[in-house]
Amino acid sequence: MQVLTRRQTEIYNYLRDNADSFACAPSLDELCEHLGMASRGSLYKHIIALINAGLVEPFAGNKQAGVRLTVQEEVEMLDGLPFIGSIAAGKPIEALATIEYMSVPDALKTNKPCYVLQVKGDSMIDAGIYDGDWVVIEQRDHARNGEIVVALIENTEATLKYIDQQSSEKIMLVPANVSMSAFTYHPEQVQIQGVLVGQMRSYR
Repeated sequence: MQVLTRRQTEIYNYLRDNADSFACAPSLDELCEHLGMASRGSLYKHIIALINAGLVEPFAGNKQAGVRLTVQEEVEMLDGLPFIGSIAAGKPIEALATIEYMSVPDALKTNKPCYVLQVKGDSMIDAGIYDGDWVVIEQRDHARNGEIVVALIENTEATLKYIDQQSSEKIMLVPANVSMSAFTYHPEQVQIQGVLVGQMRSYR
């Protein structure tokens, strides 16, 4: 599995999310402008890392003419959902910035942007979510009380929990395990990154 830095992931995601809107492959100068990067040299180093990882390629073999996703990445992007790493169903841990795609049945996803995470831990076992399961997450920044969400805590750690938005001053992230207690946060500490819409499991 390819592991990228945060900036490399941002560049890759920009190329992926805007692939259909480019009239031609964006140049390094255009990428700098769109991504708010002041240093063309710094961007160049990140592009080289993405090229070495087999995720992007220089258009017509010339980096000055622009960069684009590789053909293989475009095929995988069409066929699957991005698998972006692991998430805790116990003590919060950071979701990994990874680039890979997984095939997901249509019945387990929505028509909105979705991604896949692999569960680590046992705090959601009473909801039927076990260590090693893959969960399909619809990407959005809001949720109804009682939904299972991916919550980013203080911009550093992500966790999978039920959400209970009790008031403008209090949010609870609630495990589905009778032996564990809920986490309580101020709303400014928690950013919703998606809501659970599907689940997959391997018995091998």
